[in-house]
Amino acid sequence: MIGRHSDDQYVQVLDGIKIKTLVHGVSSLMTEFKLAGGSMLPAHSHPYEQTGYLVSGSITLFIGESGFPMKPGDSWCIPSGEPHRAEIHADSVALEVFSPPREDYKKYLCEAHVIRNG
Repeated sequence: MIGRHSDDQYVQVLDGIKIKTLVHGVSSLMTEFKLAGGSMLPAHSHPYEQTGYLVSGSITLFIGESGFPMKPGDSWCIPSGEPHRAEIHADSVALEVFSPPREDYKKYLCEAHVIRNG
């Protein structure tokens, strides 16, 4: 699967938080999040390992009880089942990969910008 860049088809999932699934395969799924400054991602956990990269902006990522100020170029890996949350300090863009793929995020894939191989 090949995903082509587009600035459309983001879905607002929480106040100030938009998502678009870019591509997915058998073992992983990649999403792009647009996060508005001042918004909050509430504490949650899930059965997916989550690896992320902050493209732009400023957030504080909380994994368990520990807070980590993140700036562009910083990355993280959150183990399956680990509680986490985020405070968004400035408009931000983050890429995140989930393994195994999140079935609930496949619906955010923009088919118009995907090339399926095989």
